[in-house]
Amino acid sequence: MIPKPIPLKSEALFKLAMRHRSAAENSVTDSYERLEFYGDAVLGLVIAQYLYEHHADWDQGMMSKARASVVQEAPLADRALALGLDQLLELGPGEESTGGRNRPGILCDIFEAIIGAIYIESGLEKARWFVLEQLDSYLMQISSGDVSPNDFKSRLQEISQALWRKTPTYRVSRENGFAHEKRFTVSVVFDDDVISEGTGRSKKEAEQAAAKDALEIIEHAQRSRKMLQEQDLEI
Repeated sequence: MIPKPIPLKSEALFKLAMRHRSAAENSVTDSYERLEFYGDAVLGLVIAQYLYEHHADWDQGMMSKARASVVQEAPLADRALALGLDQLLELGPGEESTGGRNRPGILCDIFEAIIGAIYIESGLEKARWFVLEQLDSYLMQISSGDVSPNDFKSRLQEISQALWRKTPTYRVSRENGFAHEKRFTVSVVFDDDVISEGTGRSKKEAEQAAAKDALEIIEHAQRSRKMLQEQDLEI
């Protein structure tokens, strides 16, 4: 059953958008990959047009950073989860057993596939409405002046320089998947010690995911240290 927020009538298109290549008889024609390709292009166009029309004082660099922060893996995967698409995803046994249902890369893919399906069925205006409604909170955040709300690398660099007067390095530790479905795993490294890892559809996305995880580790450590200090003072 198609979730109500998705303006799609064709059950066949919806099922195709939910079918991973691991569950398809023919990975090209029976999986979501072609719809994802289409949806990715439509998504990029809709966000680019929105930024161009709503931010006449932004230059190309600002618009590019803002678009990149909205169309990357994490926000799209979050929206897929919010729509409950993880429960409707069709996976093969192998992909299911390795956690594919909760994998951000796959969730991002099916969200883009849904956009592609809406465009094919109803055209650009319906697809635009869906994209802007689903990503409204992210667009409002960048409109408030934070054009890179998901730029965790810059935040990690600032914090690490302030705390330790050093900056992290990033290393690609793994590459998985087929050429058109490549997934990268990147490590955040301080003084040859791996602090965290992140995955993404590109090296840049994986670096941002790894930096986000590193920030969470640092923030948790700082909170724990503060609690211990407060307990010592009470004693």
